[in-house]
Amino acid sequence: MLHSAGGPPQDPREPLVAPLDLEANVDDALAVQAVAFGLSDDEIGVRRHIVLRHLKSPGAMALGARTPEGRLVGFVYGMPNDRTQWWSTVVTGPLRAAGFEDWLDNSFVITELHVLPLHQRRGLGRRLITMLTDAAGQPRSLLSAIDTDSPARSLYHRLGYRDLARNVHFPSAPSPYAVMGAWLPLRRS
Repeated sequence: MLHSAGGPPQDPREPLVAPLDLEANVDDALAVQAVAFGLSDDEIGVRRHIVLRHLKSPGAMALGARTPEGRLVGFVYGMPNDRTQWWSTVVTGPLRAAGFEDWLDNSFVITELHVLPLHQRRGLGRRLITMLTDAAGQPRSLLSAIDTDSPARSLYHRLGYRDLARNVHFPSAPSPYAVMGAWLPLRRS
């Protein structure tokens, strides 16, 4: 069950993070991803089917960030790792070679995390990922990110993720990725 982690009241001008019916909002979420990640219309079409398939996985969860006017400006979703899913089959070899194959068991995978550029660097990505992983039933989390120095990778490192395997190549991805893992709960700053 996803819920707020307490703490101070949220600024009413800031986007509200709450559970997201990703199936009903898949097109809005993919529009955010397209802007944040630079996807073409063809790539969005392919990803739509992938997202809808992922949502059928046991334990899949999603959160969205909406402005006070109701516009989706960020989202995150993930699920417990399943070694039979495509992502897991691609990263198994690199994780095995690095001595971290056991991380594929009993881990919650962050599948996608995207925030519109106008709302980045305000703590929204941090809120999305920490709230989602706080609701996970697994003791650790995995994700993959483009293997470059970027604000996203910097955030993941600050949250406690560390590189488990680098220079991981996904078919059809032009850039190599890093597979990162963290023990839960994620670090708070």
